[in-house]
Amino acid sequence: MCVKVACVGGGPAGLYLSILLKRQDPSHDVTVHERNPEGSTYGWGVTYWQGLLDRLRVCDPESARAIEAESVRWNEGVAHVRDLATRQPGDEGHGIGRHKLLEILAARARALGVRLEYESGITGENLPDADLVVAGDGVHSALRTHHADDFGAELTPGRNSYIWLGTTKVFDSFTFAFVETEHGWIWCYGYPFSSEQSTCVIECAPETLAGLGLDRASEGDGLARLEKLFAHILDGRPLIGRAAADGSTQWLTFRTLTNRSWYRGNLVLLGDAAHTTHYSIGAGTTLALEDAIALADALRESADLPGALARYEQERKSALLSLQSAARYSAQWYENLTRYIHLPPEQMFALLGQRHSPLLPYVPPQLYYRLDRAAGQLGALRRLKRWLGPKLARGAHARALTSRK
Repeated sequence: MCVKVACVGGGPAGLYLSILLKRQDPSHDVTVHERNPEGSTYGWGVTYWQGLLDRLRVCDPESARAIEAESVRWNEGVAHVRDLATRQPGDEGHGIGRHKLLEILAARARALGVRLEYESGITGENLPDADLVVAGDGVHSALRTHHADDFGAELTPGRNSYIWLGTTKVFDSFTFAFVETEHGWIWCYGYPFSSEQSTCVIECAPETLAGLGLDRASEGDGLARLEKLFAHILDGRPLIGRAAADGSTQWLTFRTLTNRSWYRGNLVLLGDAAHTTHYSIGAGTTLALEDAIALADALRESADLPGALARYEQERKSALLSLQSAARYSAQWYENLTRYIHLPPEQMFALLGQRHSPLLPYVPPQLYYRLDRAAGQLGALRRLKRWLGPKLARGAHARALTSRK
């Protein structure tokens, strides 16, 4: 159906879509346009879980094998609170460097005959001549912005500040560390992505950021302060930043993106151009790749382009509902950290694992912990949690909508 396809954005979603389309029909003319030079990328490592790897094996075994071979794994989580720590088993997680992931996908795409055009900037004013144009150009998508009225994008800012860093400390598990300062709590999420490096995301409330002077520190000073705060988990290893143009560290506020529509004419949104979910659930890359899989399937199975794009939008919006809810509650858990941080470590860690629950914000934390432990043994309580959680979530959502009017 789509003989000529232009993917704008050379991230994981655009590259993987190009791979799937060429596997479906080698005669497809597929080009990926990336505005940056080849080999330049932002970020450190990305996480994914076993379910994604299983899907990748089905869709393209060759790239799945290469991704698995370059990934590191963990099956535990550890939380440090002050001078205490608790370790718990968990699902097997995987980490891979973003640079390595893009390298694997680009090589596979080239081998299948995809044209990769780097330093090729595409805007909404100069769309490629193609049967289908895929906007995979990220949360700040130029193509989506140019047609803002058609897509109906909405960005909802979170409260906390965060910074994405690397470190040469190789964590042996998914690591949380919560540090109390005179200006409030600051914490990190750390996970390995190679045998030499880990990702370290650090987050705090805006008043803590300002109180510690991190919002106005140079990169060197900011990293030095953070290294001192998290010395107990870094074991003397440095933090590695990516300075802004003015030499400051890049503290950000996460913004959740949704779109009323995911396509207009022959232009369709993919990955972060279509949606974002808070980084604390570690699903961004997974969702982008799943978008690519769904779009490729819809194009293969639908008789016409409008039908394919409508099917893709409906399927992915439906699939995202529960994850977007989980991400929203996860972000709120950290924004209300003081509600949980003074619990005994094993209780705090258990509720950290339950942070996606719509029921948790409405139940006293220690009561929730006891109910959750009991629910693990009693089917009736599990059913109560499943029934009551969504009702409370819907009520809270309705109140939020009313308060905006």
